Amino acid sequence: MKFMRRAPACDTPDGINLLREALNNCEAVIIGAGSGLSTSAGYTYNGARFEKYFADFAAKYKFNDMYSGGFCKFESAGEFWAYWSRHIMINRYLEPEDKKPVYENLLKLVESKDYFVLTTNVDHCFQRAGFDKSRLFYTQGDYGLFQCSVPCHQKTYDNKEIIYKLFNSQHDMKVDEKLIPHCPVCGEVMSMNLRTDMTFVEDQGWHDAAKRYVNFLEQRHDKKVLFWEIGTGMNTPSIIKFPFQEMTLEWPEARYACVNLNEAYAPAEIKDKSICINKDICEVLSQLCEVCELLN
Repeated sequence: MKFMRRAPACDTPDGINLLREALNNCEAVIIGAGSGLSTSAGYTYNGARFEKYFADFAAKYKFNDMYSGGFCKFESAGEFWAYWSRHIMINRYLEPEDKKPVYENLLKLVESKDYFVLTTNVDHCFQRAGFDKSRLFYTQGDYGLFQCSVPCHQKTYDNKEIIYKLFNSQHDMKVDEKLIPHCPVCGEVMSMNLRTDMTFVEDQGWHDAAKRYVNFLEQRHDKKVLFWEIGTGMNTPSIIKFPFQEMTLEWPEARYACVNLNEAYAPAEIKDKSICINKDICEVLSQLCEVCELLN
């Protein structure tokens, strides 16, 4: 978006009440969710949670968070799959000990609305919280899926059973290499269905969700739409942030809300149509739910 310049983080005065009003008055809400949403819910990639599960890898390879570990060059396939089976297990199949009801509160706020969710998160938290699967588009993949690493075909595979086996077989930072999954078509090793390079598989489910999202947008262009960006930074702004800001500018009845600790801003071109809240997402959603309950 060449015509929009990033502004400093800012807070809209009385942002909580303005966002509540925007939610009440809109005819549709489109949520754009990034990693900050899951971080606020307790799915932290560093700190105590990282030390609990990855102290051995951190000591050997000198990385300090799970994200960095995903790019590490491990000594063996056994170590690679030990790291990734742990990573997927705790972020996809287990819940944090101090999990907060972030996704559950977000659902309370939008479940009675005409909503759709576009997310770069891959941890399945929306579905675990009860969001309608047909209203979700995971653009960057899913920790719960494997694909051929080549890939020789455009299909993904549920990985829960093999992740549990790999996780439980670990010893000395390695898995039993006989358990490492291979493609049922070509025999090459499988990989995670995560968008890291051009090998990412967009399976039929991905294309169906993409079509539903496009249709949702096309059918609501002239309605009172709230584009609600939550926890999305600048790693991949072309997926959520920039399109949301551009559509807010172009759509006559659209509004834009951005909730993100220390990173919420709106370009000058849409300042009058925007609500920015630079606070912890969990706190903001809790306050919104409390206000809505008091008014009902």
